[in-house]
Amino acid sequence: MADRYLSFTGTAPGRFLTRRLGLPQPAPLRRDALDGGLLHLTAGKTDLGLAPVLARAGLPADENGRPAAVVLDATGVRDVDTLAEVHAALHPVLRSVTAGGRVVVLGAPLDPADHHQAAAQQALEGFTRSLGKEVGRGRTVNLVRIAGADAGAAESTLRFLLSPASAFVSGQVIEVRAATDPVTAPDDWELPLAGRTALVTGAARGIGAAVAETLAGQGAQVVVLDVPQAGDAARRAAERLGGTALALDVTAADAGERIAAAVPGGLDILIHNAGITRDRRLVNMDAARWSSVLDVNLASVLRTTDALLAAGAVNRGGRIVATASIAGLAGNAGQTNYGASKAGVVGLVRSLAPRALAEHGVTVNAVAPGFIETEMTAAVPLFIREAGRRMSSLAQGGLPVDVARTTAWLAHPASGAVNGQVVRVCGQSLLGA
Repeated sequence: MADRYLSFTGTAPGRFLTRRLGLPQPAPLRRDALDGGLLHLTAGKTDLGLAPVLARAGLPADENGRPAAVVLDATGVRDVDTLAEVHAALHPVLRSVTAGGRVVVLGAPLDPADHHQAAAQQALEGFTRSLGKEVGRGRTVNLVRIAGADAGAAESTLRFLLSPASAFVSGQVIEVRAATDPVTAPDDWELPLAGRTALVTGAARGIGAAVAETLAGQGAQVVVLDVPQAGDAARRAAERLGGTALALDVTAADAGERIAAAVPGGLDILIHNAGITRDRRLVNMDAARWSSVLDVNLASVLRTTDALLAAGAVNRGGRIVATASIAGLAGNAGQTNYGASKAGVVGLVRSLAPRALAEHGVTVNAVAPGFIETEMTAAVPLFIREAGRRMSSLAQGGLPVDVARTTAWLAHPASGAVNGQVVRVCGQSLLGA
């Protein structure tokens, strides 16, 4: 459904009226290309060796004073005095960042033996989240903590955050750790998933269909999985993408075994996207509504993941990405079942990620969508829908492609240093932020 308010605020009368009334003024997001170059700044002493990585990130060095992106290396900030260098570096340049631009701050892990460093580095989190809420004009701000890894391990993450693909990702803190296996760049950054097999559950429509299309567009051979009732739609999607369809109810006890049988060469990418809602306030919710949501959204993810890992059906260097939700992080009235299921996905990721990496060489992460424009949100009553759109720093809803592109970054072969992360795709929603 079209966002008429966003269109109205793009007109001269709309800009005048919304300014006078103090209403949100969303800016169209730059999902195709960023307009300008890259400005590299530092705060504190650093030896990260970032310049070669940024030179490959796809944006030229800024030469005209109107950067599309600013990267501030603050890994060397160790106390309140050097924290002042963050202000000194960004204060003069923020107004010049183009509409729809990117600000990425790089931080270090908190040092448990140095409470001054820990305080200064934790301050970066409050700083970036606050800055994301004030920069406006469709610009995003994110913090990347580089823990025991060099700048090369963060290349896929920096490329993502400095690209149009991250248009609806803001106010996030992402940790990049030293990878178990060496992080190697793909032969072709435009087709990084070439030669890889990906399976996406719930892929016949909505966000799942967008994920399948994005992965296929980056070279993956995609298996489109959905329930038998959506078999025709799944087959059409698979034919369009040059992939295969698999009609399967993910709640079946043998779903993991049947998936493994369908991909005899193993999976390189497993995307848990299938999900349902059965909303009611708890006092009006019967047991069937509770159990059906928990079974589809959480229990099936646990069962199939366990079965596929135990069978060795996820290849070494593989990626598992599950779909959580801000409802699982912040809660939502009428969705105790859904919120519980999506919070459970977060718990699964945080617990399984280190073991899956150590034992199988597989990373486990999650995306947590906020208000995304889908058939489901189009059916939400008007005023609730408008509130959902405006209650974020970007003051608008996201698109399925925003979730898909974030998923593709986590599925990237060079993202092996990103593990156990839950990344909100919510425009920095004010819920739980």
